[in-house]
Amino acid sequence: MNVAERTRIVARPRRLRSSAAMRALVRETRVNRDGLVQPLFIVEGAGVIQPIGSMPGVNRYSVDTVVAECRELDAAGVRSVLLFGIPDAADKDAYATVNHDPNGIVQRAARAIKDALPHLLVIADLCNCEYTDHGHCGILDPAGDVDNDATLEVLAKTALTYARSGVDIVAPSDMMDGRVAAIRTALDDEGFTKVAIMSYAAKYASAFYGPFREAAESTPSFGDRRTYQMDPANGREALKEVQLDLDEGADIVMVKPAMAYLDVVREVRAMTDVPVAVYHVSGEYSMIKAAAERGWIDEERAVDETLTAMTRAGADIIITYFAKGYLQRTR
Repeated sequence: MNVAERTRIVARPRRLRSSAAMRALVRETRVNRDGLVQPLFIVEGAGVIQPIGSMPGVNRYSVDTVVAECRELDAAGVRSVLLFGIPDAADKDAYATVNHDPNGIVQRAARAIKDALPHLLVIADLCNCEYTDHGHCGILDPAGDVDNDATLEVLAKTALTYARSGVDIVAPSDMMDGRVAAIRTALDDEGFTKVAIMSYAAKYASAFYGPFREAAESTPSFGDRRTYQMDPANGREALKEVQLDLDEGADIVMVKPAMAYLDVVREVRAMTDVPVAVYHVSGEYSMIKAAAERGWIDEERAVDETLTAMTRAGADIIITYFAKGYLQRTR
């Protein structure tokens, strides 16, 4: 007589794993399909669809082609896009002047997308690194450090041009102190009370941004961003940053990157009832793509597992380069 015959097994969790239908019936966590956001890179020109070498399957688009891409995203079920503008190098200066040009790249793209697809939610990343000739996220002081308060003025001016172009959500990603309050005040003073703020509240100085910097042409020409982005070792500080942004009027708070910071996502989820976003960043995307191309992992299963983990940790909104493909595949 074996052990199973001699012992009455009362707990049999495997009963609820016996088939795909059974597993689906008792599944605890489901990805919010409506909460997937597709990032898009916009460049000057016409008819441009430019592949990004370090991010297989991701392209840069001109304003005309990004509208066509948004039509495909809409058909796939993507409800929201996040825009990053990449101006010509000759248009960049030390003050990110082109960032708040009413006819700038993001402003034109937002108008074109909203004209074509008024129901598509347009989010505009609000930073200066793509627009400065030095590649830093703010205006530099005479010592070469980022001048926090001078940068707030540029962010506020840019947020207004985005709002006037039809952007639904501005997403400050610069990590300047006081930026949410400055942006909220500027928007409200101009009557844009309906424009929401999704703050990159806990944005870490991460090694996982490398492919993005190729895509956005935003690598700093000197130094790094550790004086304003967070130390990856710090968790409690993230909660402080999130609370400050909430106190200043943020409608949505974000943790970036996602995969290496799910413990932070869980803590943020526990401290607030506002929507929590994560950014599944370029390096995280490219690692999965590279491993899948070599046959080391199953890409579809890895993506499903990754997005589920972010949801399980507490993310309501997931910004991911996999949004379009995931929704096409799982509808």
